[in-house]
Amino acid sequence: MECLRYQSHRPYPMERGQPLWRQRWHDLAFFHWPVDAKVLEQWVPEGVRLDLHDGCAWVSVVPFRMEDVMLRSLPAIPGVSAFPELNLRTYVERDGKPGVWFFSLDADQRLAVWAARRFFHLPYFKADMRCQETEDGGIRYRSKREFDGAMFEATYRGIEGSKVELCSGGLEYWLTERYCLYAADADGRLYRGEVHHQQWPLQEVDYHITVNHLGDRWGIPLEGEPHYAQFSRELEVAVWPLQPL
Repeated sequence: MECLRYQSHRPYPMERGQPLWRQRWHDLAFFHWPVDAKVLEQWVPEGVRLDLHDGCAWVSVVPFRMEDVMLRSLPAIPGVSAFPELNLRTYVERDGKPGVWFFSLDADQRLAVWAARRFFHLPYFKADMRCQETEDGGIRYRSKREFDGAMFEATYRGIEGSKVELCSGGLEYWLTERYCLYAADADGRLYRGEVHHQQWPLQEVDYHITVNHLGDRWGIPLEGEPHYAQFSRELEVAVWPLQPL
């Protein structure tokens, strides 16, 4: 994979061995809100700690499209390896490795939802989703979760020629440059999953969020405009198997 050639930007060395899965992420937006840490601590399991930036916790909504989702040794499967995905996440740390904790991951592909729950212990949900390009090159995104009806609707577009500089220690770097996820199975056992990609090629973004109920289930207040937002057109990602902690 081409992305494996680039490693100097990582905050810690890449996982040993070869990744098992490959993915491509397209038309991705980050929408970030500061949230009182006390609201989130009850949802973060023992064994990882809530990661803070200047004493503040953060929650992000991340809509995008997945493509070429498959084991590295196999070809992509039409109708299975490409689908919209929508994440609600916060930021945690263990053993010096900053990572991501997901509250929810919505996808418009039942097999992907089943496989991610079964093999990655992630809280995936089936949703009715639309991710369409607009006449001006932007993205119109809509998701309604089947389980509880939680909705998200937005339009967004990367600003042509813009670039978000990522500086180590800065908030934008802290929010995006994370190379592992943490998950827990039904018995509470913790796992870490390593990923790798080039440093995020981020742009500034024009956006309008019309509906956002993703935080309601956990009592996470996401009213109003996000504090930060970025856009990325495409990213190649390598994924390693989960490791028990």
